[in-house]
Amino acid sequence: MRSRLTLRQLRYVCEVARLQNVLAASRALGISTSSILAAIDAAEHEAGTRIFNRFPAKGIRITPAGSRFVAAAARLLAAETEFARATSDISARIPDPLRIGCFEPLGTLLLPSVLRRFTANEADVEIVVREGDQSELRDWLSAGEIEFAVLYEGDIIAPFDRTPICLVPPHVAMHPDDPLARQEAIRIEDIARRPFVLLDQPEIAPQLLAIFRLIAEAPQISFRARTYGAALAAISEGFGLSILNLRPLTPIYAEQGAIVRKPIVDDLPFAKLVVADTYGAEKPYFLQSFIATFRKYLAEIGTDGFAVRNPGHKKDLLF
Repeated sequence: MRSRLTLRQLRYVCEVARLQNVLAASRALGISTSSILAAIDAAEHEAGTRIFNRFPAKGIRITPAGSRFVAAAARLLAAETEFARATSDISARIPDPLRIGCFEPLGTLLLPSVLRRFTANEADVEIVVREGDQSELRDWLSAGEIEFAVLYEGDIIAPFDRTPICLVPPHVAMHPDDPLARQEAIRIEDIARRPFVLLDQPEIAPQLLAIFRLIAEAPQISFRARTYGAALAAISEGFGLSILNLRPLTPIYAEQGAIVRKPIVDDLPFAKLVVADTYGAEKPYFLQSFIATFRKYLAEIGTDGFAVRNPGHKKDLLF
């Protein structure tokens, strides 16, 4: 018997099964909880059994029958993804919806400006941006839940094809009243033992603290921020200074003179911004176009448009 369920409904059910929470799935997919609940009802009617057991105040748990249903649905969705990829070069159109993953800070700092250019001639395309850490991006790529990811290169994404976009030098961000704000450039040893605002991302914090251990004494961590916006707010409120990479390109984080950014004298490693995907050498047209748009955009605004660079560094920032 032919199923009356749509692929979209199956995707909703699989996401609920993965997260074991309707509200979390709603947020991850960017849709209403009512749409997800309707998909679950339709799936249970089609299967003739409960897929999830509901527990008041405790959420939901998948049933044994539900596990078999979700496994079959996942195979069908994977086949749909492979079919879409195999035929994507036939048309120059952008997939609708276009599902993109990005390292969390980049979702506000950089990606909207690039996507505005990329979709300039595709006004009807729905864009779904999923922000996460490196581990989440790896899982989403592996599951075919996103077309590609924009992030900093790291060991955790080694299995995927990575196209380099640019190198991003680190810089120091501080309150304008900080005594170091009068210097042209900052040494790591100058900020050791100083109050420090740590961007506490799994891939960022260990690397920052390792730099201090190699060059100087560890800083005095006064504020741990999970997001880039929280880190900027803490700096502007005088909690301390921080080491960051990209600076905002959008007006969302209007610093209004509350933050001063200075280059770093020490020859620290630059972060490499990349686009990661599972297509390898056979990238579809839309992905090739996005990469070209991304590089062209950064070339046009110039490296000073998105980074604070020490004039002493000779390293080229664009690939």
